[in-house]
Amino acid sequence: MITVVLYTHPEDESLGALRALLEGLQSEVPHRLVTVDVSQNAGLAEKLAGRTPVLKIGPYTLEGDLNRTRILIALRAAAKGKAEGRNVAPRRATATDRFLYWFSKHWLLVFNLLVGLYVGLPFLAPTLMEAGLTTPAKAIYTVYGATCHQLAFRSWFLFGEQPAYPRAAAHVPGLKPYGKATGLDENDLWQARRFLGNRQIGFKVAICERDIAIYGAILLFGLLYALTRRRIPPLPWYLWLLIGWGPIGLDGFSQLLSQIPHSFIPYRESTPLLRTLTGFLFGFTTAWFGYPLVEESMRQNLKALEARFHISRAVYGDDHPTP
Repeated sequence: MITVVLYTHPEDESLGALRALLEGLQSEVPHRLVTVDVSQNAGLAEKLAGRTPVLKIGPYTLEGDLNRTRILIALRAAAKGKAEGRNVAPRRATATDRFLYWFSKHWLLVFNLLVGLYVGLPFLAPTLMEAGLTTPAKAIYTVYGATCHQLAFRSWFLFGEQPAYPRAAAHVPGLKPYGKATGLDENDLWQARRFLGNRQIGFKVAICERDIAIYGAILLFGLLYALTRRRIPPLPWYLWLLIGWGPIGLDGFSQLLSQIPHSFIPYRESTPLLRTLTGFLFGFTTAWFGYPLVEESMRQNLKALEARFHISRAVYGDDHPTP
């Protein structure tokens, strides 16, 4: 027997006549009628506003002029499809739908936990090195080496004489340059990547200064977004490009281009402060631009899933999450 789903609203007229019509067709095409009141679900009410009554007969959706001929044709087609082995039943909510529903409600918590873990673990690496636990520390360095250059002269250090050891070309007052502090060649990038530090200098955080600022800023916005109950509107795209991309692009590309042999741009090395500031602006504005858009998408997912659960409860009697 096929299932016919009748979507109604309390304000619909002539429902009695429609139900009588469907009852009269039972002798020609046996079916099970399930009525869904869309006013009991915000997602369905929004989707079907002004369109009810609507009939869902297998893969066929009928609305408007619901006369006997149209309904009978759809019933016969759906019955034929079922006899041929095609699935014509309404879609049943699944465990995947349950997970998507949970994620759509808690995505911000998940994002904050993941970003917090990502930006926090790099600080564990120098802590483990200081404690003499070099094997797990080096494992962290190796993992993060796939996502960051880890150049020592562009990284923060813990447990040492200075928080950072920039190149001499950065001209940072009060900080001993990387080459002088370590005795290493400032132009040997591979060596700067491999250098983890020592007990005098301290040990390197597993991602660079700019990456820490980027992901730290994303985490900060995520926490602020949670505290404001996700009411912060998205940052306009042009401000994201101007404030987020502009400074980091100017700082990064001018530094890169200036260090190419025979460059027409005077040689420059960005300072830890400038790398942190531009990274923070990029991370914070990126989250500000993106998180409200993700929230809107998740709200739409919730509406669609709640509607699916509502139908599944009506058709199959399933117990699914409710808003």
